[in-house]
Amino acid sequence: MKILMTGGTGLIGRKFIEQFKDEHFFTVLSRTPNKAKSLLGKDIDIIGSMTDIQDIGIFDAVINLAGEPIADKRWTDTQKEKICKSRWEITAGLVEKINASEQPPKVFISGSAIGYYGNQGDKTVSENTTPNKEFTYELCKKWEDIANSVENDITRVVTLRTGVVLTLEGGALDKMALPFKLGVGGTLGSGNQYLSWIHLDDMVSAIAFLLTSDNCEGPFNLTAPEPVTNRQFTKILAKALQRPCLFNVPSFVMNIVMGEASTMILEGQRVIPHNLLNMGFHFRYSGLNEALGDIYS
Repeated sequence: MKILMTGGTGLIGRKFIEQFKDEHFFTVLSRTPNKAKSLLGKDIDIIGSMTDIQDIGIFDAVINLAGEPIADKRWTDTQKEKICKSRWEITAGLVEKINASEQPPKVFISGSAIGYYGNQGDKTVSENTTPNKEFTYELCKKWEDIANSVENDITRVVTLRTGVVLTLEGGALDKMALPFKLGVGGTLGSGNQYLSWIHLDDMVSAIAFLLTSDNCEGPFNLTAPEPVTNRQFTKILAKALQRPCLFNVPSFVMNIVMGEASTMILEGQRVIPHNLLNMGFHFRYSGLNEALGDIYS
């Protein structure tokens, strides 16, 4: 399969390419072609601009994973605009190319996030749950709406409502584990807020499953079947690291440090991958004990 990918130098994109580069032919769209080539290797085609794509129909599939990291900086108005535009503009560009093609790709897989649902407390969340309208909802809703503006009947559109991806290779787990490694780890805020997570291996396998399953269309929650509270997560993480879990960081401290972005940590969603499970996908790591046991083995 010939695949066009954005976000190929990111955590998920790199892992997907590494795992399937012998099975598929990848072309990666990157704003930093030299960096992409050094990260991904000489066997991967790199293009630096959307204008380099004359006809997107030469590809069988498009996987769109690009976007400014959402939790790395405070959510100033400028940063919010950057977070949104980095997702909306590239998705709109891809859709424009797909709509202009006489023989468009068979499948368009586009990123989203469980932030789509907003804060849901301890309510179980599926793809049909009514969202709470806050910044992350507005971000993801427009992102998905743009992806779903594909006009032909040939291209199957899938949106990936992704949770916290767990791996030693980078991302959120490194930041969450650091206080424990220093001996000062503990719960954040009330500890009752839910964390919906997914092991990187399952994330990559789920994308591959959705890529080749012709009956899969629409939104899919990419989270493990067993979300946990922050309190449960910190205890399991501390055990995996063989470190104490003694402290609590109050909500007001998180608000001072992160501003509005702290809502991603202090609030949560208890997300279940209802559509993936119904379609027959099997998770390798359903529970957090197994996931962290593998990561820190």
